[in-house]
Amino acid sequence: MKIAFFDTKPYDERFFNEILNEYNFKIKYFENKLNEDTVSLAKGYDVVCVFVNDTLNKAVIDTLHDGGTELIAMRCAGYNNVDFEASHGKVHVVRVPAYSPYAVAEHAAALMVTLNRKTHRAYNRTRESNFNINGLLGFDLHGKTLGVIGTGKIGQILCNIGKGYGMRVLSYDKFPNKSLNLEYTDLDTLYKESDVISLHCPLLIETHHMINKESMNKMKDGVMLINTSRGGLVDAESLIEAIKTRKIGSAGLDVYEEESDYFFEDFSDEIITDDILARLLSFNNVLVTSHQAFFTKEALSNIAKTTLDNIKAFARKEELVNEICSICGKK
Repeated sequence: MKIAFFDTKPYDERFFNEILNEYNFKIKYFENKLNEDTVSLAKGYDVVCVFVNDTLNKAVIDTLHDGGTELIAMRCAGYNNVDFEASHGKVHVVRVPAYSPYAVAEHAAALMVTLNRKTHRAYNRTRESNFNINGLLGFDLHGKTLGVIGTGKIGQILCNIGKGYGMRVLSYDKFPNKSLNLEYTDLDTLYKESDVISLHCPLLIETHHMINKESMNKMKDGVMLINTSRGGLVDAESLIEAIKTRKIGSAGLDVYEEESDYFFEDFSDEIITDDILARLLSFNNVLVTSHQAFFTKEALSNIAKTTLDNIKAFARKEELVNEICSICGKK
């Protein structure tokens, strides 16, 4: 099997190459993201391996199909960048459904604690020999209420972390798991009673911009918002207004709706032309990380193994247990 690997970073090559000798595959690594301008590079490859910010619209998928590609191997869990209507009957699409839920949940907790105790600001101060603690006041997490939206594996782990801090944990899920020892409630109650709200749900039509002006108005004044799931869950313009009025007390964002133009790349010598992202970065009570919640050794090892196992199953004409179309219901 010949694999065209797009949006390659040094850590991708490291973790895939470490186990590649266990598989009879040839990988060609491309630094380019997959899009309409670069899809010609995949001509003649059986498989393309892509990540969250690669473009898989109709034009790209049609070109892949015409060039002989039969499988799109997503090395991530999310798949909102795939046009499934275009892929139907042309290419199979597989993903990595779970690589390390601990990594993402722990990163959400790190954002929560950092924002609360303002350790990022304290670090910058002491680096400049400023040991003044004015403006760094936090609050005890113990006794506060954590609202977790989405109780899949990641959400469940964050619920346990919150309980470990002594927090009351409220949960919401469209399909609540009654076997879990969780306090489920409706969204309005979660919004009203939570001191911290963390998002752990997929980006679907019904969840797009679920955090908007209306939903934020239902929240406590000064609530903390954490998003390590998908940028499109949050209406960023409404979030900015809510931060300016102090409705939102702080926000930790590992994802951003228009992140594909910036995240994973170095723009330190350039000007950020995305006005919304630039405004978010200007707030001292907003902490933005570059889609790094997944970024642990364990997660990268699992991503590489599951991705190559998915490709091996396809090559052997075995059942594709991680095929996305069977998950999303589009055949």
